[in-house]
This record gives sequence, C-alpha cells and structure tokens, in this order.
Amino acid sequence: MSIATPLSLPVAASRLAHSLPLASPRTRPVEMRAAVRRVSSLSLLEGERELVIQHQGSEYHLRLTRNDKLILTK
Repeated sequence: MSIATPLSLPVAASRLAHSLPLASPRTRPVEMRAAVRRVSSLSLLEGERELVIQHQGSEYHLRLTRNDKLILTK
C-alpha cells in the first residue's frame, strides 16, 4: 500500500510560476491603446432631455432621466 504525497515543483519552476504576471486579452500596454473620442452629454443633448440616434436603419433614443442618468433604448 502506498501513501499519496503532494507533488511539488522544483524550486526554479515554482519561483518562475510566481514571478509571471497573469495575462488578460483585455490588458494592453498604455501605448498600444487607441485614443477614444470623448463627448460631453451636455453637448450631445444641447439642453434637451432626449436625442434620437439613427444607426443602420434603426432609431435609438438617448434619454436623460429625472435622476440625471442616461438611458439608451431602441
């Protein structure tokens, strides 16, 4: 009868495993990120509470709620 023992990595391999950062497909270096255009909701709505956006033949409504939240609906 044999007794199960936990397996361990050699010292060099365990150090390497702890030193590697976890990569994510969403993580990119700052210099590789494309600049995103930013637009103020005030400039979009121009004092109104609703804006209709036409996209690929459909209309989307961007509304400003009483609680100053934005809602986009089709």
